[in-house]
Amino acid sequence: MSNISSLKTDSEGGKPRHSKGQTSRATILLTAAKLATIKGLNGLSLGTLAAEVGMSKSGLYAHFKDKEELELATIETATLIFESEVLQPAMQAQAGTERLKVVVNSFLSHLERKVFPGGCFFAAVAAELDTRPGLARDRVVEVLDKWMSLLKQCILDARVLSEIDPNADVAQTVFEIEAMLLAGNFLFVMRDDPIHLNQARKGIENVLARLSI
Repeated sequence: MSNISSLKTDSEGGKPRHSKGQTSRATILLTAAKLATIKGLNGLSLGTLAAEVGMSKSGLYAHFKDKEELELATIETATLIFESEVLQPAMQAQAGTERLKVVVNSFLSHLERKVFPGGCFFAAVAAELDTRPGLARDRVVEVLDKWMSLLKQCILDARVLSEIDPNADVAQTVFEIEAMLLAGNFLFVMRDDPIHLNQARKGIENVLARLSI
C-alpha cells in the first residue's frame, strides 16, 4: 500500500492525516529510540516496549515481524530526529566556521534538552554495536560517516574561506572536535551537569582559535 493510500482524510478541509496504525507505529518507535539510549538496542524486548507504550505484545507484533525490523526502524526514527535537531539547523548557516559552530551548539543543545534521555542516540548504540555485525550496525555506521563528513566539510570550507590555517590537518581537527563532543556527551549523561557541555564547547573554540589565521 502506498503512503498516499494509507493516509486518511480529515473531514474538515480535506487535509490528509495519519491513520491510527501509523500513529501507533510512530509512538512505538519514538519510545523505542528513547529507551535504546538507556537500555541499548539489545534491551528493546517487545515485552518492555509494550509495557512502556501500554500495548500488548501481540499489538507490537502487528507492526514489526521481528527484532531486527524493530531495531532498524528505531534507528531510522532516531536518524530523523537527529537530522531535525542537529543537521538541519547547520544547513541554514554559512559554510565554514559559522556552520561548524551551529553544528556544535545544536548537538550540545539536543543533549542538554534531553531529546534522548541517555544522551546522543548514535553514541549510545555505536558503543553497543561496534562488535556486533549486521544491518543495524551498518546503518549506524552510515549515519556516523555522514556526521563525520559534515564536520570534515566544515573544516575544508573554513580553509577555503581563509578562516583557518590552510595547512591545518583536517583529519586531526575533526578527530579532536568529535572527541570533545563525545566526552561532553558521556560526562553530561553520567553526572547530569551542563558544565561538561560547556567544556566541550570551549575546547572546540580553543581548537578553532589555534588554527585561526
